[in-house]
Amino acid sequence: MSPVLEKSLSPAVFQPSGPTAEETHFRLNVAVIFTSVEATLAALKQAAELACPFNASLTLIVAQVVPYPLPLTSPPVLLDFSERRFRVIADRSQVETTVRIYLCRDQDVMLRGILKPHSLVVIGGTKRWWPTPERRLARKLRRAGHEVILTEN
Repeated sequence: MSPVLEKSLSPAVFQPSGPTAEETHFRLNVAVIFTSVEATLAALKQAAELACPFNASLTLIVAQVVPYPLPLTSPPVLLDFSERRFRVIADRSQVETTVRIYLCRDQDVMLRGILKPHSLVVIGGTKRWWPTPERRLARKLRRAGHEVILTEN
């Protein structure tokens, strides 16, 4: 099932000259998956450190899961609230960051549909001795062929 709504929040970035054809086709993009505010901020910091030397951009992927009793176009959290929340998070990044909010029923299915093959993905989580949802997600994405960095606080 593909996402019904994709909301992109891109900051206005001034570029004195347009990007060259080489930069347009081969620009590295690091995907950061939202897990929690603190963990995602740590993941954005790690991703920015990876992206800076390569002039890469960041994409913050937010899966807003809508329960089945509700229509897919009516999430339990208002989109305006989510937009403001994630705009603040993206503004804290030192690298050009695009926020994409997806309304979906299942996060795993949505991620399989939107991530390009062999994507570089950063996931923030908490350090525990037992398997956390973030570790399970990282394992699933690695099995799907993506390069995953798990940042644990």
